[in-house]
Amino acid sequence: MALVELDKLRDSYVGVPGVSGLSVEQRKRLTLAVELVANPSIVFMDEPTSGLDARAAGVVMDAVRATVDTGRTVVCTIHQPSVDIFQAFDELLLLKPGGSTIFFGLWAIPGVSPCPLNYNPANWMLEVSSPANEEALGIDFAQVFSSSSLSRDMDAAIAKHEVPKPGAAPLQYSEMHTSSFGAQLVANLRRDFTVYNRAPEYNVVRAVVTILIGFCFGTMFWRLGDNRTTVAGVLNIMGVLYSSTLFLGISNCLTVQHLVSAQRTVFYRERAAGMYSPFSFALAQQLVEVPYLVGQTVVYAAMVYWMVWFDRSASKFFWFCLLFYLTLHYFTTLGMAAVNLTASVQLANVLSSFLFGFFNLLAGFLIPIPAMPRYWFWAAYLNPVCWSIYGLVITQLGSFSNESITDLSGVTMTIPEFLSSRFQYETYMEGPIVVILIAFVLAFSTLACLSLKMLNFQRR
Repeated sequence: MALVELDKLRDSYVGVPGVSGLSVEQRKRLTLAVELVANPSIVFMDEPTSGLDARAAGVVMDAVRATVDTGRTVVCTIHQPSVDIFQAFDELLLLKPGGSTIFFGLWAIPGVSPCPLNYNPANWMLEVSSPANEEALGIDFAQVFSSSSLSRDMDAAIAKHEVPKPGAAPLQYSEMHTSSFGAQLVANLRRDFTVYNRAPEYNVVRAVVTILIGFCFGTMFWRLGDNRTTVAGVLNIMGVLYSSTLFLGISNCLTVQHLVSAQRTVFYRERAAGMYSPFSFALAQQLVEVPYLVGQTVVYAAMVYWMVWFDRSASKFFWFCLLFYLTLHYFTTLGMAAVNLTASVQLANVLSSFLFGFFNLLAGFLIPIPAMPRYWFWAAYLNPVCWSIYGLVITQLGSFSNESITDLSGVTMTIPEFLSSRFQYETYMEGPIVVILIAFVLAFSTLACLSLKMLNFQRR
């Protein structure tokens, strides 16, 4: 912290770029400090002064110079540096278009007039080594350098250091990372909990939406849960289960995407530094949601279940909570997967909205599965919302085999028989549905992990 002059800011939050927290140059110095934690002997930096004014660039380069003074080597790309920044470097590597070396050494280019006094050396080098100037002088600077003593000295130094010492064994690593997967997971979990605590707006929004939706559905369907004497009453109960599943699930899916997108930016930088594996990062990102989803489920269930006045049974309340938790979980992991599959939050929203339309139409409620065309009914079974509604309906209504209703055609049947004939809902499917919903959670989680590992949307 002292090396990069951040010791006075040790208790400050990093914040959101351009919104709060550290300034741009302070963030760059913090990035340098993070890399120095591992005590590397060499540090590679790509344009550390880009986007900074002269004062901020000077502060950053002072930190870089202080790093060099500790005995480390810094290899740094700089585009058109100022005189002060240029003079902070010990050696210069100058490349021409195409990547060929023009010069590598201290302070001169053979065959070219020296840099004038009070002139920016960087601008001078760009001018004298441009392709147009090479053509005018009839000189290929890359060829001049390759035949110079500087090039021969450089090749000799490289060859000398390439030869291993007698008895030295080649470097071999059995693992990609120095710490175990468990240690990486614990470290990522701790950080994610800290992020959630320092970004309360995400969970506050989720809590407010949960309470509002629960209040709306609870008051709209006030005490309709025990009205099972008519087909309309049964459909009303199914309607609140269907609506609340979609509304709250979609809210979770969309809300999580902004947070995941911000974390992905951090992941790209830290993956390049080899800090941890993508799977430990993605798994921690999903595990940190569990306690919040449990709390969200309990709050919503406590409101809706008793306001709608579903059957007063401990086992049915447990089933309601379990199935609703799994529903919120797969919607949340779907939101994470949508972000990791796309380049921006906007595209993730478009992809999610496209899926929501199919989830709605193929949920098996608006159009019961028996009424679907043969070429579409199979898609309902690939729809997680269909299984959520299926499970919620049979756990709340499937046990009333002693209660009868009369459908529109005048046929009297029990509630389980009505569910079976109208919707193909079978009461023995509670256990298999739980397994199916867990499978959807795992599938979306795996998709989020794999897309994070295999896709990279960095613009650099």
